[in-house]
Amino acid sequence: MEDVQKHQAAIAMPIDRVGVKGLKLPIIVRDRESGIQHTVAEVSLSVDLPAEFKGTHMSRFIEALEHWSGELDYNSFRSLLDDIVVRLQARSAHVRFVFPFFLRRNSPVSGANGLMDYTCRVDGMLKEGKLTFTLGADVPVMTVCPCSKAISNEGAHSQRAEVRIRTRFNGFVWLEDLIEIGERSGSCQVYSLLKREDEKYVTETAFANPTFVEDVVREAAKGLAEHEQIHWYKVEVESFESIHNHSAFAVIESASLA
Repeated sequence: MEDVQKHQAAIAMPIDRVGVKGLKLPIIVRDRESGIQHTVAEVSLSVDLPAEFKGTHMSRFIEALEHWSGELDYNSFRSLLDDIVVRLQARSAHVRFVFPFFLRRNSPVSGANGLMDYTCRVDGMLKEGKLTFTLGADVPVMTVCPCSKAISNEGAHSQRAEVRIRTRFNGFVWLEDLIEIGERSGSCQVYSLLKREDEKYVTETAFANPTFVEDVVREAAKGLAEHEQIHWYKVEVESFESIHNHSAFAVIESASLA
């Protein structure tokens, strides 16, 4: 049958990335406590396209996923990218997995436990045989405004914030490491299940430790910089302000990619 995708392009212009996104796929990820965890990822796959070709072969992305092991680690991720490059005759390939990762958290006083979900992601690009691998986690925390506390006779405004961590590293890094660094950076961590005694603890702990968004991003960056395996990081904190009709945010990116 005629291969229309290999026809000459009407506009001879290279495309940086072309592919498929929004795919749902069951995957297996590493879990420090249980060994493995089953979850479902939203997947994006793409390749570069030279100027002379009209289109890429979209079905081959799905074929690559169908032949992939489904267990998400560095080696299997590399093999998926290698397969995409070969199947689509590409010079570079990019894959992204975004998935919920679950941890069971004990409430701070009652000990009641419930599942917390964290949005995690793995990004990878294979270009000229070199793999760039990025691991990330989005971590919710609670913050109390130091300025509001200082100027108010009663109370202070508080809100949830999200610590978005992206890392590159040598060796192996647990998702739990990134989540714990994020949770330590706010006024207090948040929980899925709180009894009254837990609510008292969380409120009083947060108000004893007020933090600007700038404080949170610096604390998270410090934790990432001190991690022995991490050689590059980017951390963004967004505070969903409770008394403003906007969010506040701050970003720190490390200088070295070596």
